[in-house]
Amino acid sequence: MSPAFSYRLRTSRPLVCVDDYRLAARRALPKMVWAYLDGGAEDERTLRANRDAFLKWILRQRVLAGNATVDTSVTLGGERLDLPVLLAPTGLAGLAHWSGELAGARAAERAGTRLILSTASSYSIEEVAHGTDADHWFQLYPWGDRAVPGSSFMDSMLDRARDCGYRTAVVTVDVPVQGNRIGERRTGMGHPPILTPRRIADAAIRPRWWYGLLRYRRMTMRSITEVRGAAGAVESVALHSRQIRPDISWRDVASLRDRWDGPFVVKGILDPADAVRAVDDVGATGVVVSNHGGRQLNAATPSLNALPAIADAVGDRATVLLDGGIRCGTDVVTALALGADAVLIGRPFLYGLAVGGEAGVRAVLDILGAEIRQTLLLMGVAAIGDLGREHVTLSHDGWHAP
Repeated sequence: MSPAFSYRLRTSRPLVCVDDYRLAARRALPKMVWAYLDGGAEDERTLRANRDAFLKWILRQRVLAGNATVDTSVTLGGERLDLPVLLAPTGLAGLAHWSGELAGARAAERAGTRLILSTASSYSIEEVAHGTDADHWFQLYPWGDRAVPGSSFMDSMLDRARDCGYRTAVVTVDVPVQGNRIGERRTGMGHPPILTPRRIADAAIRPRWWYGLLRYRRMTMRSITEVRGAAGAVESVALHSRQIRPDISWRDVASLRDRWDGPFVVKGILDPADAVRAVDDVGATGVVVSNHGGRQLNAATPSLNALPAIADAVGDRATVLLDGGIRCGTDVVTALALGADAVLIGRPFLYGLAVGGEAGVRAVLDILGAEIRQTLLLMGVAAIGDLGREHVTLSHDGWHAP
């Protein structure tokens, strides 16, 4: 069995799957941080639906295929990756572990894939670029004021990313306002965060996390502000709230496309008509089918449910990525069979980060890679590129997922 299934990382038992990392991460983090990393909007029905959507599908198995090995590589935007799994843009990853996005990027490139660096990252655009060898992707929130063309927050962020060698830009378009994340509000992760003696004590009983936070101070959005310390965390989050633009339009995204000469991906698409508009009108080279991990519009379409129609609409001329609900290799294979070229993982990446920093992220990627290879071999499929709709069927009446 793959060594990926035997990571311990200072835990009391082997961590053999993503769910094991989730449980270990929950123990390692204060409640308010856990609510931020793992929670969703309102009653979290979309968060749950993202997972439940995978239970509807059955994988087709063909035996005696004669495949000694399988090929898990994919090509995205002209670049070959060894694994069809990218690390999704996640804000303030430094709250999970002080090594944050830099550790994620290093783990990703060593696994043969890429991290998509968030606008709201704990490590700046420059820090991640200078600390890695690969050309990772950069995610932009369309924030700020565009009253003066060429001098806005968005323009400056794209310019910095280009100057640092980021090849692919990802623009997130599903945050015109902040989602109603009740769990965060209940635990004090609001705007700004609210610290009480009980919440401070909850953090203090996790000395390794507390030490990393106090020593390395990775709780601000470093690409936005260089303010340090606890006051800096408050100011950074408040700045984030002021930057959100409810009036963002297709025209704004098109103007960003005009400023970027590399692969350009629009993230947060759930409707085929929007996917067509992103590709045909804006000139996007790819779309991410995503409901923001159930953190924005509650009761939105589960990402996997939206995937097939979007893949049918634009998959012949644009990269289609799936974000939301991935927890194991069979999930990845199901998404690829339904039309995704690759998938993004957000929470699983953060679980690994919380448990073991860079080693934890690499362990999660190794586990998913091993599960993907195992699933393909069991299905009798030789390569990712061979997957198609014929490899999945909807569950029939009377069949129930475990």
